[in-house]
Amino acid sequence: MPHHQSDVFHLLRLLSIPRIGPLKIRSLLNHFGSAHAVLQASPRDLIRVYGIDRTLASAIKHHEGERFAEYQVACAERLGVQIVASWDPAYPDLLSRIYDPPPLLFVQGTLECLRSSAVAVVGTRRPSSYGERAAERISRELVEHELTVISGLARGIDTVAHSAALRAHGRTCAVIGSGLDVPYPAENRRLMERIAASGAVISEFPLGTKPDAQNFPRRNRIISGIALGTIVVESAEDGGAMITASIALDQNREVFAVPGSMMSPQSLGPHRLIQTGRAKLIHSIEDVLDELQMGGNQNGAVPRDPGPLTLFEQQIYEHLATEPIHADDLADRSGLGPSDTLVTLLSLEFKGLVRQLPGKLFQRN
Repeated sequence: MPHHQSDVFHLLRLLSIPRIGPLKIRSLLNHFGSAHAVLQASPRDLIRVYGIDRTLASAIKHHEGERFAEYQVACAERLGVQIVASWDPAYPDLLSRIYDPPPLLFVQGTLECLRSSAVAVVGTRRPSSYGERAAERISRELVEHELTVISGLARGIDTVAHSAALRAHGRTCAVIGSGLDVPYPAENRRLMERIAASGAVISEFPLGTKPDAQNFPRRNRIISGIALGTIVVESAEDGGAMITASIALDQNREVFAVPGSMMSPQSLGPHRLIQTGRAKLIHSIEDVLDELQMGGNQNGAVPRDPGPLTLFEQQIYEHLATEPIHADDLADRSGLGPSDTLVTLLSLEFKGLVRQLPGKLFQRN
């Protein structure tokens, strides 16, 4: 088995252990360097990792996950699904910067779609005709500016957004709350196939996972996490699109809202976002492009100016390159202490200049 596939196999084994989620996975990988090393570690070493108690350490040491991993790999090969780990170059840069990025993505379609500049279009499952027209126009104009449209394949606004992007011969990416072999809703199976043919369908959930209600808030963090910004077209105040908008704000991403009729209950969500200053009102696609500093650029996003670097940040940044380097080596080269180095690296990561890889490795974005 090639080294990369072996790493993915061991990560699948690790993910099959109850109570192991994205944050604990990230802590374990940062501490031990690889999933295989985690599985080989002793309980005494495991409990040194933040969040790992004795019960969980014992579960990691004694859990049998080979059959689960073998099943996932075999099904993925049969269905043409690619399994992308967080250290894979194809993994979306923006998604890697959120608080709890998924350790693995199951992808059907083209991997290039994952790293393209994208904007999310989300909204109610019961849109008005106005909402449908707004979502269709926004999605069409986004792809005309060579942006990928991200949404969740749900009924309503999501379906309109994906379909409009496809009709305009653009890229669209669907993030779903089930396994890729369990399309949901069932009537969107054909749409899912069309999306995969020219874009990508993504899930963090293993193959065979049913679309349980608790999966969708987790799904939403990926929708907003991949995107430069999220556009809410229509939503009730407690709708799923409002959850996505809230997550996007927590991820320090831009949120936009399309104003609607004061007579429509589906306008309450976007209007509340605008009233509270959490979203920018948009009248045209230029409002989105201007806010994202992309006016006139047809080839993707222009990175925001991170502003002046501090003296410590400059000392660290000049020793970084596209090739990964260990935090301890950076501390030696820069002359900073290990703790100052890690704090500075975190600051650079927040500015989008640095990417952290498993094993305390860092590289320039």
